[in-house]
Amino acid sequence: MDIVVRSALVADGTGDPLTRHDVGISGGRIASVAEPGSLAGRRTIDAEGLVLAPGFIDMHSHSDLQLLANPDHIAKLSQGVTTEVLGQDGLSYAPVNDDVLASLRQQLAGWNDDPAGFDWNWRSVGEYLDRLDAGVAVNAAYLVPQGTVRMLTVGWEDRPATEAEMNAMKELIATGLAEGAMGMSSGLTYTPGMYATTEELVELCRVVGERGGFYSPHHRSYGKGALEAFGEMVDVSRRSGCPLHLAHATMNFSVNKGKAGNLLELLDQALDDGCDITLDTYPYLPGATYLSALLPSWSTEGGLDATLARLSDVDTRERIRAEIEETGSDGAHGVPIDWEAIEINGVRRDENSHLVGHSVAASAQRAGKPAAELYFDVLLSEKLGTSCLMHVGHEENVQAIMRHRTHTGGSDGLLVGARPHPRAWGTFPRYLARYVRELGVLDLAECVSHLTGRAAQRLRLTDRGLVRAGYAADLVLFDPETVADTATFDEPRQQAAGIPHVFVNGVAAIDDGQPTGALAGHSLRNPWSAR
Repeated sequence: MDIVVRSALVADGTGDPLTRHDVGISGGRIASVAEPGSLAGRRTIDAEGLVLAPGFIDMHSHSDLQLLANPDHIAKLSQGVTTEVLGQDGLSYAPVNDDVLASLRQQLAGWNDDPAGFDWNWRSVGEYLDRLDAGVAVNAAYLVPQGTVRMLTVGWEDRPATEAEMNAMKELIATGLAEGAMGMSSGLTYTPGMYATTEELVELCRVVGERGGFYSPHHRSYGKGALEAFGEMVDVSRRSGCPLHLAHATMNFSVNKGKAGNLLELLDQALDDGCDITLDTYPYLPGATYLSALLPSWSTEGGLDATLARLSDVDTRERIRAEIEETGSDGAHGVPIDWEAIEINGVRRDENSHLVGHSVAASAQRAGKPAAELYFDVLLSEKLGTSCLMHVGHEENVQAIMRHRTHTGGSDGLLVGARPHPRAWGTFPRYLARYVRELGVLDLAECVSHLTGRAAQRLRLTDRGLVRAGYAADLVLFDPETVADTATFDEPRQQAAGIPHVFVNGVAAIDDGQPTGALAGHSLRNPWSAR
């Protein structure tokens, strides 16, 4: 054996009780799972008192650029993540042409930055996956982003797609799946993906389902109308026959306090009817997005320049203000904004750095101006490239949803900005520390299965997600008594505690708690793809 992990408590990813074994690694694979003390290798790791689990699978990640721009990728590796699912929320960087790429670089700067000197040497999904195969820290799967596809065909207009445009979108999605994408994502509170009708989504999902993929939507509302929005996604799945994976399936804002049971009842009914549905969540209350996402959809039609022009017009600003503060915009999930709950956590211009870590309300009070005015001024100054935290979650909802029979883990982690949400560094150890060890919401074996085997099953990965002979050696070794998230909202870039070893494809990525710099990851492609 190349490596033997000796006498570990193995949480194998199935949810079965932990058992003590030696686990041997050879040639990037798990070569043997055997009785304690029975295996020998060129290197032996004494795992007495430690748990060996499959590497965690981040079902909702925004590492699309940072995985390439900063290949050490400590944020994810250090918490035991060995696979991420990219291309989320209907907005990512493949497939693109030059014009759409330029627009996306502006629109997504608050999520992913726009790194200076970065080599954008791809345009298709296949070329992006090839770029990942050149060497990255973790494995990565990709979803074709429906909003990006709409940019390429319909543009930024709020209207139904024509028949020709529908055919073009279907072809782009089919091509992306043939090149290796695992499915399709949507961001139905983000322009221009939000302009798609239910019928349009059904048609696109038929293409996805026929090619072995699944649909992962950020649906139209997580606030007012959340249940109706979830219901629309279930309806799309029923009508199209496409498996459904609900991204960051939370019930947020004051209107949804205590309503997780309503969502779970909806999903259980669909599951009992034979629908194929899974979901992911992150174990925190606040959400995060780019600050301009709160704008009503009509105000962002036409793209960046058109949006900035509207924000510069006094009368239009007042119309937007009234919708955001009084009636609730579609971008803000139909709920009137409480500026105390919106915290700016990332800016691109040094002159705005004093805003980071403060609510819009607090910064506006210091500036002596109305909160909405400060909001508009920041968006103009930053050309929309600003990120924010939204303090809108409910603990009882978070706990109820993570107990569900189809639950998996997803960080929704944004890695850039002065104070990114700590979920980017802490999601997976937080499950193990807070919700297993401290609160007992899940038992350890069950929690590991949510974060590994169950996620791998959704991705149709037949050789990952379990500690089993012949499987890829994506593994994490942690101390169940000390594993913990140390990332906080004030200090978010903190390596997790109690995770001494992480292996990606059999290569040590974290060794004795230290990153090795190994780039042993690669793309994981749709098994139905032509490649």
